[in-house]
Amino acid sequence: MEDMIRAEIRDRLKKYADLKERKKRTRWEKASHERPKLYGVPTPVVRKLSSEFFRKVKKKPKHEILQLSNDLLRSGYSEERTIAFDWAFRLRRKFERLDFQLLETWLTEHVQGWGACDDFCTHALGAFLYKFPAFIPKTRDWTRSENRWVRRASAVCLIYSARRKVHLEDVFRTADALLTDHDVMVQKGYGWMLKEASNHYPKEVFNYVMTKKKGMPRTALRYAIEKLSLEYRAEAMKRE
Repeated sequence: MEDMIRAEIRDRLKKYADLKERKKRTRWEKASHERPKLYGVPTPVVRKLSSEFFRKVKKKPKHEILQLSNDLLRSGYSEERTIAFDWAFRLRRKFERLDFQLLETWLTEHVQGWGACDDFCTHALGAFLYKFPAFIPKTRDWTRSENRWVRRASAVCLIYSARRKVHLEDVFRTADALLTDHDVMVQKGYGWMLKEASNHYPKEVFNYVMTKKKGMPRTALRYAIEKLSLEYRAEAMKRE
């Protein structure tokens, strides 16, 4: 049954593959030093297929669906990865603590660009940490990874919680750990995390930025203050 589903998914992806889309996506991915395998299927079509096929498997035990997702990830195709991550997010209400190991493995082995990082972290991984915040300290170990996407993930995985007005202190702790990171994709990642937190805690984020801005790269600073008031932004951008 599982082999049939995987085969059917791949047949449908091949059916909707478009050479122009593949060339466009390849240009985007090369810009961030990613080298994915691509069918060339537009993302809205992939998400529609994901929803369609999830209806066929949703009554299966969670571990079987996650195994199917794992098999899709192993193909290396970007579109199959999108489906796998989407299915995991659809299972978020069934997450258990033991699922952290699998999600962490997916991050380290199957996230190789900003698109995959942000999709996975703001959905499945973020939902897991929102449900089981005791695992958030483990994500700060990722801030020391040699892998730029794992370091970015340490921040972006908290956006799901930040949007729900929780775990602000963890947001600040992770920003501290990444504060002087040299990689612009990591800077943008933790700046984005702070920006999301500022939607609910503008004064707290402003105060944080003002105490840290001397060591904070300008890219991260600009991202962090983007949603703050004009007065706050002007004050934060003043050079000392």
